[in-house]
Amino acid sequence: MNTPPIENLKSLYKPKINILGIRGIPAQHGGFETFAEKLSVYLTKKGWDVTVYCQEELEGPISESTWEGINRVHIPVTKNGAAGTVIFDWKATKHALSQDGIFLTLGYNTAIFNLMQRIKNQTNIINMDGIEWRRDKWGLIAKTWFWLNERAGCWIGNHLIADHPKIKDHLATRVKENKITMIPYGGEEILDADAGLLKPYGVETGKFSVIIARPEPENSFLEMVRAFSTTHRNHKLVVLGNFSPQTNSFHRQVMEAASNEVIFPGAIYEAPVVQALRYHSRFYLHGHRVGGTNPSLVEAMGAGCAVIAHENHFNQWVAGPDAAYFKDEAACTALFDKLLTDDAAVLRMKEASKKRFSERFTWEQILREYEVLLTQWYPNK
Repeated sequence: MNTPPIENLKSLYKPKINILGIRGIPAQHGGFETFAEKLSVYLTKKGWDVTVYCQEELEGPISESTWEGINRVHIPVTKNGAAGTVIFDWKATKHALSQDGIFLTLGYNTAIFNLMQRIKNQTNIINMDGIEWRRDKWGLIAKTWFWLNERAGCWIGNHLIADHPKIKDHLATRVKENKITMIPYGGEEILDADAGLLKPYGVETGKFSVIIARPEPENSFLEMVRAFSTTHRNHKLVVLGNFSPQTNSFHRQVMEAASNEVIFPGAIYEAPVVQALRYHSRFYLHGHRVGGTNPSLVEAMGAGCAVIAHENHFNQWVAGPDAAYFKDEAACTALFDKLLTDDAAVLRMKEASKKRFSERFTWEQILREYEVLLTQWYPNK
């Protein structure tokens, strides 16, 4: 479409963007929140007027505040879990109807609500995230809800963002390909990390590998832990994640399959500790079987990790041809048997991760691509 460049747009007026679909900033809840924080700060410094909708688990009226020059609209929600998220999205979308500028919705889980914006002729760009309805963890009702909202998002959004070429291919079965722009997730380059932060976990630089993910069957936890635990490795495997073996049979199965060289420290949210575990590991293991550009994998590559990943087209595009891949437990076992003693291969894999990260996943690249796209779609004054 014929639109002025970014500099011309800003010379005419201060552009405004409203960000929906996340729980709020500063980031506390994962990939989309981290991205929203990065984009908000970036656009604010570039002269945009940025508003982010934030979910607050309390009672009371809608309120506003500022953080780092960013406007925050606080939406009170008294329910927890999925129901609370749906209520928040509904209230946030209703409030957004009174705003001007352009809208960026992160995720399609309640895309049907965005129909109100389309009726009001607001310009809404939707990041379509992964193929949520394919995930094993959801029951039939949830899968149906996600499938319907994926369809709704494709039709209702003025333009779509896919975070992976294969997600773009998938969305192109729903809408014309020219309605979709592929922009992946970004990450920080980590050039050093405090090895002293490893001490509480009883591991040393290069003498452990790490898994960082939600402990769910589709993330290959059981296969990776079993593969590692087939024999004594003289090596540690640190498995980060919220495990509840008393109430979750899969979690119990994973922990029971683990040798005494596997460490389960729980979920760790302190960024410097997570960075140290990545940076000083021998391998980062990534077992995700579905999804697009996974934030944890990108962040591992930014830390220069040697990557062992499940073999599928999502992971292979992100990590590139020089990572090591496994299709099943036996193949994962073979990789451990071979690579835990091959220092030259580990060094090559680490260098390949750094190179691939620099080529495509730095925040500088990603945020600039978003700004260009948002400017192209900015509604006429």
